[in-house]
Amino acid sequence: MKTEFSIAIKQLAAEKNLPPEVVYQAMEAALVSAYKKDTDLGGNVAVRIDRDSGDHHVYLERTVVQDVADEKIEIGLPEARKRKPDVMPGDVLRDEVHPSQAGRIAAQTAKQVVLQRLREAEREMVFEEFSNREGDIVSGVVQRAEGNHLVIDLGKTEAIFPAAEQVRNEHYRVGQRLKLYLLEVHRSIRGPQLVLSRTHKNLLRRLFELEVPEIYRGVVEIKSIAREAGFRSKVAVAARQEGVDPVGSCVGLRGIRIQNIVNELNGERIDVIQWDTDPARFVGNALSPAQVLQVRISEEDNTASVVVPDRQLSLAIGKEGQNARLAAKLTGWRIDIKPESAMQEVLAAAPPAPKTRARTTPAAAEAAPHAETVQPWQEVIEGAEKAAAEEVVAATAEAPAAEGEAPAAGPRIRFAEEVASKEVPAKKKKSKRAEKAERESEAEGKAKKAPKRARRLAVVDEDEDIDVDAAYSWDSGTNGDGEHDA
Repeated sequence: MKTEFSIAIKQLAAEKNLPPEVVYQAMEAALVSAYKKDTDLGGNVAVRIDRDSGDHHVYLERTVVQDVADEKIEIGLPEARKRKPDVMPGDVLRDEVHPSQAGRIAAQTAKQVVLQRLREAEREMVFEEFSNREGDIVSGVVQRAEGNHLVIDLGKTEAIFPAAEQVRNEHYRVGQRLKLYLLEVHRSIRGPQLVLSRTHKNLLRRLFELEVPEIYRGVVEIKSIAREAGFRSKVAVAARQEGVDPVGSCVGLRGIRIQNIVNELNGERIDVIQWDTDPARFVGNALSPAQVLQVRISEEDNTASVVVPDRQLSLAIGKEGQNARLAAKLTGWRIDIKPESAMQEVLAAAPPAPKTRARTTPAAAEAAPHAETVQPWQEVIEGAEKAAAEEVVAATAEAPAAEGEAPAAGPRIRFAEEVASKEVPAKKKKSKRAEKAERESEAEGKAKKAPKRARRLAVVDEDEDIDVDAAYSWDSGTNGDGEHDA
């Protein structure tokens, strides 16, 4: 049966967003305080309100002990067993009492107790709710400014948005709705204290989880984030499922997913890059959008030396070193960026590698495992041919390398055929018969090279007396049409 009292309790619970049981407990505590203040009841007083009828009962509680020290709060074991045979020391016996009605002062005290208990219950519920959401995104409205801090209305409570957690290039106004990162929740004298942030890097992580379903379901994982709030951020992502493009999933169709995040952060630039297990590739990807030619990793001093084209140097470093700084935060490596021309000068100024003989001993092979081993088809140059081979090697080293050809790395073995092809055979004394044959062959070669027209003029009839030299000279004096030059 619903009474006016029970209806009022439920209405109050709905207004305060509290369970009805909490309101009943607050009313019972308020009645206890009122009866203690306005009546002569001493000891432990308890009040129980009937949830159905709304009637309340007052009890005096005493603890069962062997030796009684205070009769108002204790009762002896023999006397207690007369009332309840199975009672044991430490149990509590309740005796219902009927005190007189409380006056105006007791009622005012009860009202204050009820309000205080309800306020404490509200604060406790708010703390329990938001402590579970710590590290998550909350939505609130800017309510007012208190100095450099802003007060954000979250609906059930208010939160502090300190100046240190505000983005420098953002301007906030009263009534503006924002998405903020719940940084911490702690208790204070005035209730739960909530601190919000817009500069924390995990705000970017939560926004990606809201906009990208693959990240929320765990198909795509965010490996690391580097952020300079309000200016630029880098996010490294990797796919946990084969066949999924992590970067494409974050960007979305025509960039709609990443654009929603950028709009929420008021135009902050976001670079989504591919995470890689290879540190060299990861560093190269982190310097995007700059192109990287070479990356060398030094694990001893945790340094990555990066070579970029000359035209890409400023892009790799970024404005005020922002791109390189974010890449270093993202990868955890100290990045040293050098242009391609500087590296070429260093390689050109480096001393040449020492020469080594083709034949290597087992000890030398163990000391230098990178050296080539002698194969069965390779021949070692010894004796008189050694000097000629060294001259050929020196000439080859001094000759400029062909364009686009990389310099040889370390010493290599020379083949006997390469050296033999460079040697000039010694001149031998020719016999008279050989010299005559050589002259005849030279004459035949000259006859073949002469113009056909000259050879026709050189062949004359025996009855005609024509000067061959004069005829060739005339022919050579004509132009291309067979006519004499002027």
